Amino acid sequence: MDQASDVRTLALGETSGTVPLARDFTRTALTEWGWLPAVGADRRAAAEDVLLVVSELVTNACLHAEGPERLRVVRLPASVRLEVTDRGAGQPAPRTPHRAGRPGGHGMFIVQRLCLDWGVQRVPGAPGKTVWAELASPA
Repeated sequence: MDQASDVRTLALGETSGTVPLARDFTRTALTEWGWLPAVGADRRAAAEDVLLVVSELVTNACLHAEGPERLRVVRLPASVRLEVTDRGAGQPAPRTPHRAGRPGGHGMFIVQRLCLDWGVQRVPGAPGKTVWAELASPA
């Protein structure tokens, strides 16, 4: 795989309509990588999971972290990695106990359930963080 073709980066900053923009950007990457249009229910579900996780990560950055600055979508051999860099100091975590019937607070619970793994990267002495998540490539 050509490394340059496996990474897509979108600057977000003060952009309006950030969540739909991030979803459209990710959908374009998935199309270029052959995930979409999906053939079969499993491939369609895998692509929808990626788009849902992008929405959740960007929404969390908008609501809780002073806004997202950058989205990176990285194709790996057996997965796709999503990275949302923001300016916030907080630590994302699934709300516990999770209450399915209550509005709000489901974003990181959804990320945790759909992803192979997720976490937070910080650069010592620098503001903000990068929240990342990895999802399995479709079979």
